[in-house]
Amino acid sequence: MDTDVSSFFRFMNKFFYLLDGPVDYIREKVVLHQQKYPWYHRQFRRVPTIAECSAHDQVCIAEAQMQFHRDRMVDAEILNILRERYEDCAWYYEEDRDDYCGNLLKIYDDATAVFSTKYGGLGATIDVEKAFLKQKHRMIWERRHGPVGGGATNKKYDY
Repeated sequence: MDTDVSSFFRFMNKFFYLLDGPVDYIREKVVLHQQKYPWYHRQFRRVPTIAECSAHDQVCIAEAQMQFHRDRMVDAEILNILRERYEDCAWYYEEDRDDYCGNLLKIYDDATAVFSTKYGGLGATIDVEKAFLKQKHRMIWERRHGPVGGGATNKKYDY
């Protein structure tokens, strides 16, 4: 009786692999090699920045503007996540929030300072050209006077 069960089991096993073998082969060699990470949001390709666009290329400038707005939304969402992490930690620890959540507050403050440096003072209508000029003026200032807020000045340009 054992030989009948084992022969039946061997037959069914070979029959299963006869049907399943090509399917597994195609899945492993074709389908899985074409799949990338499963993104659950839309991915946009990176476009040239405003510095790489020529002066009269309106399409490039419009793409750079849209990319700038997407980057700003991502940066704002990162700030939201950091703020929510700190608020959750502060709510959980209440009176001991300074001990347990101080590092989260420092990270949030640093990110807020960077966001303000990059996007602050651009006005209600944020434009990629304004942001580019702001960055350029900041770089010139830092080259002449040292980092902003650093207290170092270059006497050559002080009047």
